[in-house]
Amino acid sequence: MITKIRTATEYEQVMQIIEGYLQKATTGGGFQSFSTYESEELQRLSQLAEVWEDSLPIMPLKQPENLPEMIELKMYQLKLKQKDLSELLGIAPSRLSEVLAGKRKINLDLAKRLHERLNIDAGFILKCA
Repeated sequence: MITKIRTATEYEQVMQIIEGYLQKATTGGGFQSFSTYESEELQRLSQLAEVWEDSLPIMPLKQPENLPEMIELKMYQLKLKQKDLSELLGIAPSRLSEVLAGKRKINLDLAKRLHERLNIDAGFILKCA
């Protein structure tokens, strides 16, 4: 029995079970056709799914227009602090800070790391660099 949704796969499994209950209600004449167990289980699974959905970050409405904005978006998506990102990229925190502030341009080596480690589109990096 699932007590907490921890992964997207578990969420999909719960949603399939919920869908099965909804199909049964549709073909069976409504929710009154459910047993007490089925009603309680549907409610419990629905609450688990709601908690999972509420825990997901909302995507920003604005698309990044420059490299610092894209890096900040990736930091948000990966839940990284600047210190963690500087370690991931293998650069000094001060250098990352300068890049994010727009005070320093990136070199080819950093461009490769941004592409490989943050999955930033190479075309976007070239366009913005």
